[in-house]
Amino acid sequence: MNDQANSVDERYATTPVTLTGWSRQDMTWMLGLFGTAIGAGTLFLPINAGLGGFWPLLILALLAFPMTYYAHRGLTRFVLSGRAGSDITEVVEEHFGIKAGALITLLYFFAIFPILLIYSVALTNTVGSFMSHQLHIEPPPRALLSLVLILGLLAVVRCGEQVIVKAMSLMVYPFIVALLFLAVYLVPHWNGGILSTASSVPAPSALLHTLWLAIPVMVFSFNHSPIISAFAVDQKRQYGGHAEERSSQILCRAHLLMVVMVMFFVFSCVLTLSPAQLAEAKAQNLSILSYLANHFDNPTIAFAAPLIAFVAIAKSFLGHYIGASEGLKGLIVKSGRRPGAKALDRMTAGFMLVVCWIVATLNPSILGMIETLGGPIIASILFLMPMYAIRKVPAMAKYRGQMSNVFVTAVGLVAITALVYSLAA
Repeated sequence: MNDQANSVDERYATTPVTLTGWSRQDMTWMLGLFGTAIGAGTLFLPINAGLGGFWPLLILALLAFPMTYYAHRGLTRFVLSGRAGSDITEVVEEHFGIKAGALITLLYFFAIFPILLIYSVALTNTVGSFMSHQLHIEPPPRALLSLVLILGLLAVVRCGEQVIVKAMSLMVYPFIVALLFLAVYLVPHWNGGILSTASSVPAPSALLHTLWLAIPVMVFSFNHSPIISAFAVDQKRQYGGHAEERSSQILCRAHLLMVVMVMFFVFSCVLTLSPAQLAEAKAQNLSILSYLANHFDNPTIAFAAPLIAFVAIAKSFLGHYIGASEGLKGLIVKSGRRPGAKALDRMTAGFMLVVCWIVATLNPSILGMIETLGGPIIASILFLMPMYAIRKVPAMAKYRGQMSNVFVTAVGLVAITALVYSLAA
């Protein structure tokens, strides 16, 4: 099978590349990838990154594009290296065997499912804060509020994958405009709070320590790995042997849009608020948008910021549900059970509903969940597994010897060691 895959790759490599122009489907996927990535992680990034100081934030901004683009490109190439129509769990089994496939499927699920829990908490907090501070009404009991919100999102999920991607891409347009508007609005409010500690470069050991612990949050903030499997399968169906080239183009444009928009927004927030205010936002377990809405005495910001946060978190929940359900279905099938497609969908939705509802009701620390669950576990799937496959899988041999492979591996190891340190501290 690998020899056959290699011969197919060689045939396409020697054939002159003639791709069609940028299509509406390409634009939909680009915005869908952007929409999956921009959610709770992005809205909490100014808080966590700002608390680390100005210089670490500046270095993280420079690393953002290569760190996220090369990693997601590697995962896309990994899925594309399998048989046509195979998702990520099936490609793992094809390349590494049944036991490895089961292990990676389990890890894949636990890399993505905690993100749904984070979004469930963030969504409930955002709506609850909006009702209390902006609408001046008493929100319903937390258990009821979270249940209604999660049920509403799962109703959209029932419409199918293509509807989810289109819905996310449509929501991205007003979201980009609103995020850019808010970042520009904050410019006159910039102050020297964080810059007061930036006049001298920190000691190398302190700088490296801050960067080390911030990498997992950065990984999570730009992550859209849960939708990469569906993205790669669709690219292979659309473009066949040219799928890798077109998918790389889509990923590059999506990541450029992400990095420019998100880092401008992050710097605008961090330069507006003092370190003490950022610490207060972290203690309140609110996104930066909800904190800004409560901070400014401006009706437009007070109403717009929570609504932007709601849209961001909701569309990211939808995108990550695709990956989480894919992983859970894979686990159920690999356990030996063979339920019908409809029964499998109902089992998956029921499990997601119950667990997300319980966690949203309990309201654990969002940043704590990102630091200890989201970033490091994602890193093992997003950063390390594709790099290992490049070294071991014949179908991916053509990607060996690239400096980007070393960079991606190093970032993945940094994220995982930061988890070990956080748990031991």
